[in-house]
Amino acid sequence: MQQVYTNEAPFPAGHYSQGIIHEGVVYISGQLSIDPSTRLPIKGTVEEQLKQTLDNLNAVLKAAGSSKELVLKCTVFISDIELWPRVNATYAEFFGTHKPARSVVPVNTLHHGLLVEVEAIAALNKP
Repeated sequence: MQQVYTNEAPFPAGHYSQGIIHEGVVYISGQLSIDPSTRLPIKGTVEEQLKQTLDNLNAVLKAAGSSKELVLKCTVFISDIELWPRVNATYAEFFGTHKPARSVVPVNTLHHGLLVEVEAIAALNKP
């Protein structure tokens, strides 16, 4: 197993890695809308939060040697299911024609009072 870290995504504040590579697959920890340069949460609209969240996810994918086109599955945690149409539109814009498997989990609260968190599993680019 290999740990993945990049300065292009928020450094973990707890006991976990940004990602773990094992047997050609990268497992990416849940990403929030934290600005990696300031380490502060972005508390704008759900669209703004999700864009930063997906930028952070993308940074970890790249550091691992993967890409958004190789994402196999995402889990989206959302603090209010009423936001789902807006989240889905921003998510679809990010992934384009690629449609990874996905679960959506409504939760009461997320860290820092944020609205959305995304974790992912992706294949690695072949050498």
